[in-house]
Amino acid sequence: MTLDLLVAILMTVAGAATPLLIAALGELVVEKSGVLNLGVEGMMLIGAVTGFAVAYVTGVPTFGALAALCAGALVSLVFAVLTLSLMANQVATGLALTIFGTGVSALIGAPFVGITTATLGPLFAFDDPLMRLVFGHSPLVYLGLALTLAVWWFLRHSRRGLVLRAVGESDEAAHAIGYPVLKIRYLAVLFGGAMAGLAGCYYSLVLTPMWAERLTAGRGWIAIALVVFASWKPGRLLLGAYLFGLVITMELQAKAAGFNMFAPEFLAALPYLATIAVLAIISFARKGDANAPACLGKSFRATA
Repeated sequence: MTLDLLVAILMTVAGAATPLLIAALGELVVEKSGVLNLGVEGMMLIGAVTGFAVAYVTGVPTFGALAALCAGALVSLVFAVLTLSLMANQVATGLALTIFGTGVSALIGAPFVGITTATLGPLFAFDDPLMRLVFGHSPLVYLGLALTLAVWWFLRHSRRGLVLRAVGESDEAAHAIGYPVLKIRYLAVLFGGAMAGLAGCYYSLVLTPMWAERLTAGRGWIAIALVVFASWKPGRLLLGAYLFGLVITMELQAKAAGFNMFAPEFLAALPYLATIAVLAIISFARKGDANAPACLGKSFRATA
């Protein structure tokens, strides 16, 4: 294997892992607050189509990424109102959000099918393979790494992060000592939605860059599974995202090499089969103790 090929594979792994990492970081913060949002896939699709549309109209991919971030947060606000204020079932509402995002993104994106736009690509071009490996990625790749460090520090070393974790572990106790449980959960859900929207635009502004219906191809579900895989820890989440990025890259490399031992449909299913296998192994190994927040998925009603 030549150095150029190795660098190309490693860069592909980073590209495949980045949207999973960003979306999963947002979901991790949401779940740490005690809220379970299964609508990540829908928010990613909304972010993907919004980012592409704005980038195409303005000609500035950065504006598209910012618009995707805002669109994801706006859609997550609907989820927050339904589950936190109106106390709707979080699982059912999250699934409905995914269905909603799939349909709305297809409707909005219909005029943009088959059109390309400017990419949110690397800031600099390098001929040297090692320089390209270090500095030749999209800005979102570096942002994903920085977000991992920021979320780790926030949850581990900041007072607000400690409060958020306390709300996720015991909302009644947090409320009793004066913390605004609903406000904290609203902010966490908005952050998770913004990250999902940003992750979605990675597909339409970096990897493709064009719009197609169901562009994210179910990657939002992998992001949710990654949170469980990582035991709600940002460091493990980074490793898990790049592990799944490697699996996705292996599938692409097998197709490109004309590997015919297995059907193409089986190769395409590899990332999802790996997700199921990992979660099954974790469930048996931990015997139900997965470090999940104690109040995860439970509704909270403030009392005097």
